[in-house]
Amino acid sequence: MPPSRDLLRMTDAVLLPGFAGHTPPEWLRRRLSEGLAGVVLFSRNIADPEQVARLTEALRAENPHVLVGTDEETGEVTRLEVATGSSRPGGYALGVVDDPALTEELARDLGLDLAAVGIGIDFAPSADVNSNPRNPVIGLRAFGADPELVARHTRAFIRGLQSAGVAACAKHFPGHGDASVDSHHGVPVVADGGIEQALRPFRAAIAEGVRAVMTGHLLVPSYDPHLPATLSPKVLTGLLREELGFDGVIVTDGIEMTSVSGPYGIGGAAARAIAAGADAICVGGESFDEATIDAMRDAILTAVTEGLLPEERLADAARRVRELALWTTSPGSTDGGSSAGGAEGLRRAEDAEFPSRRTGGAGGMGGTGWGGGGIGMVAARRALRVTRRASPPVLPLTDAPHVVELAPETHMAIDKATPWGVAAPLAELLPGTTATRFATGEATGAAIEDLLARITGRGLVLVVRDAHRHPWQAEALRHLLSARPDAVVVEMGLPHRADLGAVHIATYGAARVCGQAAAEIIAGTPMG
Repeated sequence: MPPSRDLLRMTDAVLLPGFAGHTPPEWLRRRLSEGLAGVVLFSRNIADPEQVARLTEALRAENPHVLVGTDEETGEVTRLEVATGSSRPGGYALGVVDDPALTEELARDLGLDLAAVGIGIDFAPSADVNSNPRNPVIGLRAFGADPELVARHTRAFIRGLQSAGVAACAKHFPGHGDASVDSHHGVPVVADGGIEQALRPFRAAIAEGVRAVMTGHLLVPSYDPHLPATLSPKVLTGLLREELGFDGVIVTDGIEMTSVSGPYGIGGAAARAIAAGADAICVGGESFDEATIDAMRDAILTAVTEGLLPEERLADAARRVRELALWTTSPGSTDGGSSAGGAEGLRRAEDAEFPSRRTGGAGGMGGTGWGGGGIGMVAARRALRVTRRASPPVLPLTDAPHVVELAPETHMAIDKATPWGVAAPLAELLPGTTATRFATGEATGAAIEDLLARITGRGLVLVVRDAHRHPWQAEALRHLLSARPDAVVVEMGLPHRADLGAVHIATYGAARVCGQAAAEIIAGTPMG
């Protein structure tokens, strides 16, 4: 007997697929008209604000209450500004500044940009406590390593984003910060002794009224020694729903990730996640197409038929997702924001109150770029930590230097095309600046000696990212500084030590504005 139309619609109502291209494919339009919950936008779907606004308008032509989401964390994990680098620093830089009002203002600014182009949910902030400095996938995405600091900035980010009419989504529950494994590839284990610390920001997020929580594909043995959180009723229903009292939407991290799809396939993992207590299945693999969504739907329907997934649980999930979609698409849907009504009203109210908010720095929504410009640059400047060790002072440089950037492999949440560094902004301030970028395996002794011979007499700036996690970067730094102790070192990851170079600059992020802020210090000249 074929499934009922209601059952088919409930199944579609819990799926949030990705897709390829700047316009919706025909299969996606058709599925949206038939009840598909929504979509997740990645950098492959985003060119500029005008294009994204046209895209979401086309989606809403098929389903007026489509839930449109994206991963715009700011900092290194950006979808809107992948072509240029983010005009806002990430969480760790905000935590270093530790001004919740600044975090809230920056998140509201981001929310206004998202709302203006029709994006209703942002899979941010990261509420993870980065208690393991060697964490391969969280790091700068977190607000810090102290649970109380992370909790207050998680609340501030949620307030700012939701006041602009965009649902926030705290992630990666129950906390990815203590992991030493990237869940894109394996299953990280959360130590029993650290779970209460990891949960503190999520308790704060729930108290703040966060609309959604994203699961992490993490094993928490104290709650469930066998199933990762995304697939565990003990974690999602027992802990998140019953113990913590969360009543919003539970969204999975990418269900295609090996840590959950490996044992069960994408469809099997999706069905088990809904049965465990998740409401929306996020899937965004590069090869996603209609055949994948058909396979997911078939697996969920089979799970209902075979009793693995109670139909009432599926109905509850579909209801929660629909309610969130209605909140994101209804005029005036804000948590404590302007009463002007809808995204346009919010933007008009903001621009009237802060007429300079959209000027300066990285450009604004009135042109072809993203970002408020001003607030992001302010935050990046305030996050800098500069340690001067040379006498007489090395900075500011007055002549064009040579910049060496040591570029490690980044994790999968960071788009490989995202530009970063100090060389480009420094060349704007000191024309004639030249640069060399070494990737993993390229900074050999011979290559470094050849470089040093070519830049004799010039100032030298050395740029690293998480040098403490990458032995090759540490060795290249040692080699370069032994020959050039007068060099300026810029750490754009997490600084492990500040006693390297004549001047050490910690940016706490590799966003575009972080590089610009460092360049300003080096040249002694403000950007723009």
